[in-house]
Amino acid sequence: MSVVTVQLGQCGNQVAHELFDVVCSDTQKKPSRAASCERFFHHSTHGELVARAVLIDMEPKVINQSVSRAAKCGRWRYGEDSHFSQKQGSGNNWANGYCVHGPRHRDVMEELVRREVERCDRLAGLLAMMSVAGGTGSGVGAYVTQCLRDVYPTTFILNHLTWPYRTGEVIVQNYNSVLTLAHLYQLSDAILVHENDTVHGICSQLLNIKHISFSDINKVIAHQLGSVLQPALTADSHGVYSRNPLGELVSALACHPEYKLLSMCTIPQMPSSSIAYSTFSWPGLLKHLRQMLISNTKMEEGIDWQVRPPAGSGRSTSLTGSSFNTSLANLLILRGKDVYSAETGGFEDPALYTSWLSSKEAFSLWKSPVSFNKYEKSATLVSNSQALLSPLDDMVGKAWNMFASRAYIHQYMKYGISEEDFLDSFTSLEQVISSYRQLC
Repeated sequence: MSVVTVQLGQCGNQVAHELFDVVCSDTQKKPSRAASCERFFHHSTHGELVARAVLIDMEPKVINQSVSRAAKCGRWRYGEDSHFSQKQGSGNNWANGYCVHGPRHRDVMEELVRREVERCDRLAGLLAMMSVAGGTGSGVGAYVTQCLRDVYPTTFILNHLTWPYRTGEVIVQNYNSVLTLAHLYQLSDAILVHENDTVHGICSQLLNIKHISFSDINKVIAHQLGSVLQPALTADSHGVYSRNPLGELVSALACHPEYKLLSMCTIPQMPSSSIAYSTFSWPGLLKHLRQMLISNTKMEEGIDWQVRPPAGSGRSTSLTGSSFNTSLANLLILRGKDVYSAETGGFEDPALYTSWLSSKEAFSLWKSPVSFNKYEKSATLVSNSQALLSPLDDMVGKAWNMFASRAYIHQYMKYGISEEDFLDSFTSLEQVISSYRQLC
């Protein structure tokens, strides 16, 4: 089954390009190559791999760069009629993207997606990739997701969001983020989030990159996504690589409409030059990954080993003040040598999960004996937990403080967004925050 990727805005197009590059590079001469190629690519009449993707932006520069880079690499390319751009951007204004550019170009964007969907023998789902800080990725992205839900009401839709730095990239990024998330929560089956601050830390502390660029950040995000979306063996696949990655991901993790926010972490992560001098064991990797989960640490550096699951009622807090991270559901993906000998019982501990869902239902395991990204052994955890509660609460709080003084509201109202629309979005996200807080 095939996944159609919809790349939206500058960030969405750049991250998705890196994802296709990772997937194509990783599948060379591997037994899962056929399944991976069917999932992400189709073949042209000349036998070339062509990405199952639609590229959308309101400015042509990034799309032109992505198309050109893909063609030059020689391994894969984008379709010649798979992209749409305009000459004028959305000015970092969600309302401009959602109320103006989206409706104005709805027909042509829907037609591009329809063509890609019809190229699929069997459609697994739609992967929409975007940022929440700017205008096109967030505004047009939310509008396109709404159109996709209208046109494909029974198809799985997974939104991948890149969250901006907390210190700020755009003065109105918190407004854009609130409006985007509130709308996507009603439309998407699940929302997978990468935070720029976290990925920046991985680049700096784990990969030892001195001058970190957005390209470095995009590559880290793409490698983490690839570790999830590449074919794997599930409990129900009976030795055959899984067919529907989005459907199985959503089924495993998003079992309740109030809980759709997914975070992820991968282990190990290190410079390529260090891999040859490192050895990994499954007990060691899984011990670290479990502690990263319960202490809500996004990378190996700085794990709080004091946090423990609560023995009885109440929450556990370490001496450093870190609070126990309660999970609703977790998906563990193991890839590499001796994968069938890995003991994963620590992730099935009922103490890790909410009391109203059994650990057997809350925990899912995918495995593949095929290594990924040059690591002999690697593990990725996708979690529906309280991990994103703090950044979400922080973002909503900052947006509310601006809204309370009516800062920049006029820039949204001139495109048709009212104060009531803001209030509805705040109310929606406050309910999400409340629901995750009450996980116990």
